[in-house]
Amino acid sequence: MSVTFPEGIRAAGVASGIKPDGGLDLAFVGFADGGAHVGAAVFTQSAAAAAPVQVSRDHLRTSKGRVRGVVLSSGNANALTGEPGLAAARLMVSSAANQFGGGADGYLVCSTGLIGIPFPAERIEPGLELLGGELGSDPHAGERAAHAIRTTDTFAKEAQKAGAGFRVGGMAKGAAMIAPNMATMLCVLTTDASLTPERAQSALSWVVDQTFNRITIDGCTSTNDTVVLLASEVGAEPGPDFEESLLEVAAQLAYAIVSDAEGGSRVGRIRVIGGASVAEAERCARGVASSLLVKCSLLGGDPYWGRVLAEVGNALPEADMGRVSVSYQGVQVCQGGLDASAELSVADRRRLDHRMGEREIVIEIDLGRGSESVEVLTADIGHGYLEENRGTS
Repeated sequence: MSVTFPEGIRAAGVASGIKPDGGLDLAFVGFADGGAHVGAAVFTQSAAAAAPVQVSRDHLRTSKGRVRGVVLSSGNANALTGEPGLAAARLMVSSAANQFGGGADGYLVCSTGLIGIPFPAERIEPGLELLGGELGSDPHAGERAAHAIRTTDTFAKEAQKAGAGFRVGGMAKGAAMIAPNMATMLCVLTTDASLTPERAQSALSWVVDQTFNRITIDGCTSTNDTVVLLASEVGAEPGPDFEESLLEVAAQLAYAIVSDAEGGSRVGRIRVIGGASVAEAERCARGVASSLLVKCSLLGGDPYWGRVLAEVGNALPEADMGRVSVSYQGVQVCQGGLDASAELSVADRRRLDHRMGEREIVIEIDLGRGSESVEVLTADIGHGYLEENRGTS
C-alpha cells in the first residue's frame, strides 16, 4: 500500500491511450470525501518548466494551499509544447473538476514522458471518466496509480510509514533525467494528519532538500520535476515526529529512484564528513556523485580514489588535500591526499575486493575541516543507459 495507506485518500490508475503500448498512463490521487484539503508542492527550478508545472504553480498559489487532488499522466511530458500544451494541462484540471467536483483551480497536474511532443489532448476527458469509475481507497487502487506514472521505470516505487496517530504514504517515478533541483521525477506524498498549509509546505520543502535534492543519476534536471503533499486532515495535528516520518518515506522513494537508474547496476552513497559547513560538504558530495569518471569506477567496482579527490579539489578549491582521506566500503584507500593502499592488511584487501562487487558502494570522504556531513546518492553509468538514451526517449 502506498498513497492510499493514510485514511481519507483515494486513488486510481487507468490506460487512457497516451502511451502507444496501451499501458497504464493516467492516475489520480485525491481526498475520499471529494473536498478540498491541505496541499503543498515543490517544483523544478528549470526555466523550461513544463505546462503542468506552470498550471500547478498557479493553482497552488490561488487556492492558498487547499486542493482536491492531483492528476498525473505518463508517456508525454507536455513540456516545451507552447500554448497547445498549456491548453492540454488546463483541460486535465477542468476535466478533473467536472468528474470529481469543485473548481479547476482546486486540482494540480503532473506529466512525464517525452519532451517537445504535442500532447494527445483528445485522450484527456475519456481518461478522466475512466478514472472516475476506478477510484478506491484500497491498496490495489494505490498500486495502479503508482504503475500509471511509470515510464522507463522497471518497478512501481511505493513507501509508507505509520506514525503516532497518523500515517504517511507515497509513490514516485524516475529512472533517468535525475538531478532534481527544486526540486524525469514525480512524487506524491499523502498523510491523514491535520496540517496547516504553512506547516505542510515547510515540511515538504525541508524533506525535499534532504532527499530528492540529494540524488543524481545523470546530472540532468527535468522540466517536470514535481513533489506534491496531500493531507486529508482526518486525524489530529501531529507532533514533531511527523516531519521525520515524512522524511523516511521520501528517503525510501529517493533510494528506489537511484536503484532503478536506467542501465544502472550499483547505487553509490557519496558520504562527505568533516566539512566546515553543510554547504561545502554538499558541494563536494554533489561533485563526486555527478562525475562520469567516478560513475565508471562504480560500474567496474574499482576503488579509484584519485578520481574522487579530483572532484573534491574542483568543488572546493580552498581544500587542503593533505587533510583529506577517502574510504571505499569502510576501507581507507587514501590518507592525507595520498595513496594508502600499501598500508592495507591482506584481510582488508580481501574485504575490499569482495565488497566492491556489492550492489551498494559507500564512498566516504573526510575533508578534515570541521564536523558537518552530507550524503548524496548516485548510480553507476553503463551501456544500458546509452542504449536507452541514444535516441528520443
